Amino acid sequence: MNQLAMTESSSAAHSEDAERDNVVPEPSEQFVLTPYVEQVTQRALTYLSVGYPVHFAGPAGTGKTTLAFHVASKLGRPVTLIHGDDEFESSDLVGRDSGYRRSKLVDNYIHSVLKTEEDINTLWVENRLTTACKRGFTLIYDEFTRSRPETNNVLLSILEEKILNLPKLGRHGEGYLEVHPGFRAIFTSNPEEYVGTHKTQDALMDRLVTLRIDHYDRESEVGITRAKSGIGRSEAEVIVDLVRELREMGASRHRPTIRACIAIARVLVHLGAHARSDDSVFQAVCRDVLHTDTAKVTRQDQLVVTLKLDEVMEKVCGSKARHSRHPNGSHIQRKENEHA
Repeated sequence: MNQLAMTESSSAAHSEDAERDNVVPEPSEQFVLTPYVEQVTQRALTYLSVGYPVHFAGPAGTGKTTLAFHVASKLGRPVTLIHGDDEFESSDLVGRDSGYRRSKLVDNYIHSVLKTEEDINTLWVENRLTTACKRGFTLIYDEFTRSRPETNNVLLSILEEKILNLPKLGRHGEGYLEVHPGFRAIFTSNPEEYVGTHKTQDALMDRLVTLRIDHYDRESEVGITRAKSGIGRSEAEVIVDLVRELREMGASRHRPTIRACIAIARVLVHLGAHARSDDSVFQAVCRDVLHTDTAKVTRQDQLVVTLKLDEVMEKVCGSKARHSRHPNGSHIQRKENEHA
């Protein structure tokens, strides 16, 4: 008997790749757990423990993704992270046919007769959502409203009936996948008026428990600024109060965010400068970091950028800010030289 069996396969990816994308979140030393954060965390964990997906909704810079990872770490399961994308299709979430498997059997038992059999099957490669549903991981779908609504339709049966519909696998008898009981989902999104976001279908929103996330309270922002920069408390308070004052004056009250506080604090620590009204480096850094945000502040329908920033600095710091009318990078360069 002389038989030869050969198998060839080609694939762009493997399901193991999706599993390797998962991470196990661990607490960060820089994470600031304030009463506000703890309260939101406990609310989210309550809904997740019952089986409901949680949706953190709020403006950019309010720490929604960080909060999502913190909550996920409390669940003690690996995390699958997906970032919303306007180019996504459903296959980017669940998987697709990718490549083929070719089997060939050559039978030359009778020397004068050559018999061959070939079998070609397409290969199914699962993506992150399928892996999370199958393994019971925690899904973090960050800024899911950046994906088109029709792309997210696959989530409807997952969140309600706990079944993942995989019609392309129907011919293999695997058209439906029962979602693992340990599967949990956390979503984040920015307001719909943000550029690049889509209005989500009501059917999906009805399946989510939405927690509105706004800017942190003052104490939380001071703690976060200190943890992320290493700056002293008194100076962190000055920076936070300055940013919060400007935020209240803005038309949308979304910006500047905590990111501005962290950026200013980090630069001051790096240059050895201080958050004082008579520190020219502090003035220059504030103008650079906050210029885009303060440009949205209006007074009697007129833009007031530098003037408004100076007024707030004077109010927060308690003394008149000393500055040049046309600040440039010379102050920063001088301080860098001194710091070196």
